[in-house]
Amino acid sequence: MKIFRTFIILIIATFTIGLFGGSTQAAAPGKLNVGSNGGDVWDLQYRLKALGLFNLELTGYYGTSTKSSVQNFQKTYGLQVDGVSGPQTWQALKKYSLNQSEMDILAKVIYSEARGESYKGQVAVGAVVLNRLQSDQFPDTIKDVVFQPRAFTAVDDGQYYLTPDRTAYLAAQDAVRGWDPTYGSLYYFNPETATSEWIWSRPQKIKIGNHIFAG
Repeated sequence: MKIFRTFIILIIATFTIGLFGGSTQAAAPGKLNVGSNGGDVWDLQYRLKALGLFNLELTGYYGTSTKSSVQNFQKTYGLQVDGVSGPQTWQALKKYSLNQSEMDILAKVIYSEARGESYKGQVAVGAVVLNRLQSDQFPDTIKDVVFQPRAFTAVDDGQYYLTPDRTAYLAAQDAVRGWDPTYGSLYYFNPETATSEWIWSRPQKIKIGNHIFAG
């Protein structure tokens, strides 16, 4: 029931942030601190909630609870711990968290690429997407990672546009919160269908379900 309640909260947050903004390609907002309010604070709180660092309802107001959550994020990711959401904090947030639109993208990839896999296998696909986002070898936004030419079969054949289910969103949430069953893999493939010699040359780390995950 706890997981279900968390999922409902995220769905409500998704709807709310959709009203206040949260474009995938939006530029980082200006400095936010105690007393700030509006759509950028909603986005900040959503990202922190997705990471499991903000456990209250989204308010759009930067109060002491938001400041404390920001401080916990800064401490976790080796930033200056001042509770202020400045440029460095936002840069890290965009690298290690997702906003509403980006969470939708991740859930779509998981559902379209791995809906027949176990829950662990679905989280693993989400982890690969996030590993690419955090890698210097790939684009800097999740949208660009997913739509990079020939990066994902489901994008090429149109299955990406299917509507993801609840499980895909939960898997996306677990991947964002740091569960990586792939041990940092940047690639995965189905050995029964893969025809690329190059993908077979990648160092293989683990097989989960029908997918081999590789570095």
